[in-house]
Amino acid sequence: MTYPHLQLSIRKFVPLLATALAVLLILAGFTIAGPGTLAAAESTQPEPAAPAASTTPPAATPAAPAAPATPPVAAPEVQATQPAAPAKAKAKKTAKGKKAAKLPKWQQAAPPGKIAPPGKYNAGEDPEFAKQHGWPVKTPPTLPGSILPGKRIVAYYGNPRSKKMGALGEYPKDEMLRRLKGEVAKWEAADPSLPVQPALHLVAVVAQGEPGKSGKYRMIHPDALVNEVYGWAKEVNGILFLDIQTGHSDLRTILPRFEWILKNPDVHLGIDPEFNLIKSGKIPCKKIGTYDAADINYAAGYLQELVKKYNLPPKVLIVHRFTRNMVTNAEKVTLRPEVQVVMNMDGWGAPWLKRDSYRDYIVAHPVEYTGFKLFYHNDTKKGDALMTPQDVLKLNPKPIYIQYQ
Repeated sequence: MTYPHLQLSIRKFVPLLATALAVLLILAGFTIAGPGTLAAAESTQPEPAAPAASTTPPAATPAAPAAPATPPVAAPEVQATQPAAPAKAKAKKTAKGKKAAKLPKWQQAAPPGKIAPPGKYNAGEDPEFAKQHGWPVKTPPTLPGSILPGKRIVAYYGNPRSKKMGALGEYPKDEMLRRLKGEVAKWEAADPSLPVQPALHLVAVVAQGEPGKSGKYRMIHPDALVNEVYGWAKEVNGILFLDIQTGHSDLRTILPRFEWILKNPDVHLGIDPEFNLIKSGKIPCKKIGTYDAADINYAAGYLQELVKKYNLPPKVLIVHRFTRNMVTNAEKVTLRPEVQVVMNMDGWGAPWLKRDSYRDYIVAHPVEYTGFKLFYHNDTKKGDALMTPQDVLKLNPKPIYIQYQ
């Protein structure tokens, strides 16, 4: 049962009682400080006790300053309201991030090797980066007898007249071939999806630091040596690459000289912009040279004519690269079914540097297929481990030509 009239009487009586009490306190010499004044004197926190003033009479004794010692509900409220401004800043930052995300990842400001989220991909491995740059490349139709992309080529590079140019000349022939077979087995185990084609990559024209009799800063090795190494390749069911370092010679005058060997179906070509210095006139090994797309197109066109002339299976053309200027106008390289072009990352150093170079100079400038060179000595001379087949296979696109020097 309720008594509405009683409640009304109490409501009328309480204000009168409060007024009377206030008068008595004034007469006694006390003053009343409002809740806001007390809060300002004792704390910078919002005064939570203010609503209580409407239900209880104000305290007039000296014990009144203890009022702020109420349960600390105000502190959490302060903590909850303080982050409000930073939250706006965070939202603004997020909005900017969304705006920046409209750009391709490779165009956004990011330190080298950090295109992908940290820990997800190393440089050269990010499939999104590869996709943004046009991978996989649309290649010409694959003709019968093509090596690529049905096989991965694993080659030993060098010259039998030098132990310092690479594995091909560093070891006696039988040991060298045995070592090559060992690398082939590693790659077959690492990627069973692709058969491995063994190869010897002979530097048949070697750039020189002296002009020599020709004045061209290069030495053409005799045909007998070329033929000898060709025989070595056949011993392991391999193919042969002739590598040309032109020095100050024009590729257009050098290349026809090797038609006698290039007309064989298992002999292919490598050209090295590093040692093409006609334009600069500099001495080989003191300046890095360059090839333009026009030079690469000449070499590919020459091979194409050989394929047609001798009714050969397609040729493979290796183009070495480890700087931006080593190949100019790469986008203008003409692809043709008779010649399969491989851009080979030819730089040495720590694994992170090699991956950076692969990303910046091979993946970022797509042509057709990709290659990757591993240096037994130069890659490891500062204590770094030689990259394994498993390491290299993480790259995107996966290199289809592997060269050991």
